[in-house]
Amino acid sequence: MLWIKALHIVFITSWFAGLFYLPRIFVNLAMETDVNAHTRLLLMARKLYRFTTMLAIPALGFGFWLMSYGFGGGWLHAKLALVILVIGYHHACGSLLKKFENGLNRRSHHWYRWFNEVPVILLLAIVILVVVKPF
Repeated sequence: MLWIKALHIVFITSWFAGLFYLPRIFVNLAMETDVNAHTRLLLMARKLYRFTTMLAIPALGFGFWLMSYGFGGGWLHAKLALVILVIGYHHACGSLLKKFENGLNRRSHHWYRWFNEVPVILLLAIVILVVVKPF
């Protein structure tokens, strides 16, 4: 079980690294006026989103594997609700990327700076639930 926990933590950390950085690319995309730089940032965003998605799959898989060991309690239900929000955030990043690719972005770089804070708050809440187990 400790190996599964370790792998879960590694993949979660890697997944969140992508979720922290991808919106930062969106900030730059929203500000960029140079076509070549915009194209390069889009390529970076596409590759990062694809790689982040590949990291999310084992992160979730190892998490569900850990649940099969019988962990439980209210903290786990709250954590799973937050994980669903993280998955939704991940998909929202994909949707925003498609808007950038199609030239349909209407949001400012300020909006993306705030959007970038969402995974930080989610990760903080998840870690507190897992470590402290308040209920």
